[in-house]
Amino acid sequence: MTTTEPSIRVDGLRFGYDGAEVLHGISFELRRGQVTGLLGPNGAGKSTTLKILTCILQAREGFVTIEGFEVPKQSDEVKKRLGYVPESADLYETLSALEFLELCGRLHEIEESTLQHRIDVFLETFGLSGQKRSRLGSYSKGMRQKVLISAALLHDPSVLVLDEPLTGLDVESAMMTKDLLASFAARGKTVLYSSHVLDVVERFCDRVLIINKGDIVADGSPDELKAKTQEASLEGVFRDLTHAESAEPRVRQIMDALS
Repeated sequence: MTTTEPSIRVDGLRFGYDGAEVLHGISFELRRGQVTGLLGPNGAGKSTTLKILTCILQAREGFVTIEGFEVPKQSDEVKKRLGYVPESADLYETLSALEFLELCGRLHEIEESTLQHRIDVFLETFGLSGQKRSRLGSYSKGMRQKVLISAALLHDPSVLVLDEPLTGLDVESAMMTKDLLASFAARGKTVLYSSHVLDVVERFCDRVLIINKGDIVADGSPDELKAKTQEASLEGVFRDLTHAESAEPRVRQIMDALS
């Protein structure tokens, strides 16, 4: 594969649940070295798109490749190159963090001394060394999220797909994770980052895709999208392109009911 080819290619992607189409033939390409934010209202198709990219769901129509390998036909090759942090995940709660990361690393066939070194570094960096032998069932939401992020990065993937990765993290860990993902992109990795936190996406992402009702309605850098819509913030862009209602009348209605 040449470096000019896209890392992720999505062409005419369609998917539906129970006869209702969720994705209406969306297409986009992602190139290496970028952090791309994926935005959209609830039910817009964000998580469905990510689950198709990560071989969890199979599209009804369309063509998807990751690092030149076709999804889902070559899913084993795709998964070798992919790191995924889902919005919510069921961990093996009877395992310790150490055991879980060892399992993930061995599934990726990481050489044992390298694996143990990386696990030690991740657990120490995320402040989990003292609890590494504790069962995951005893971990808080934030601690579990740190383990999920570590598992996604452990095999040094070329593509990272993240669905609300900062959920539950304390401020310091969230800042470190954003810097870590930016460093991955700087090394030529591809980072696709889905979130509802628009100010984080505006500051953190080089490029933004906005999906609304199963269609891509915007694609560009935060500054390009603000200039195009003449909005001062990404929140304004999002509200404009997704036709989101202003929160002010609804807030007033609730406050009036409480007064």
